Amino acid sequence: MTPEQLAETIAAQAADKKAIDVVELDVRGVLGYTDFFLVCSGNTARQTKAIHDGIHQALKDEHRILPRRVEGVREASWILMDYLDVVVHIFTPEARDFYRLEQLWGEVPARAMEAAEA
Repeated sequence: MTPEQLAETIAAQAADKKAIDVVELDVRGVLGYTDFFLVCSGNTARQTKAIHDGIHQALKDEHRILPRRVEGVREASWILMDYLDVVVHIFTPEARDFYRLEQLWGEVPARAMEAAEA
């Protein structure tokens, strides 16, 4: 699976769990450790956990892919899933506003992932 396909698959799973504001940041050429950030939000900590669980289970069951590392599941305001080529950031709206990840990487190409394509 290419990094682009992995990002699309993750976006689809996030959309399936009703993630909001799903954005793909292309960090190739800027970061050496990953190709894409996939950023999304859940309305509550419970929903961020559900998004995490949906992504994790689908990639494990359908593609035999496990994340290299996962952080933040207990607190669930910012969950990070490292799939090497794609790093997933799942935020509550408050945490996303606070950390402003998209603004931090504002110079990189970004693409909103619509539910229809995800």
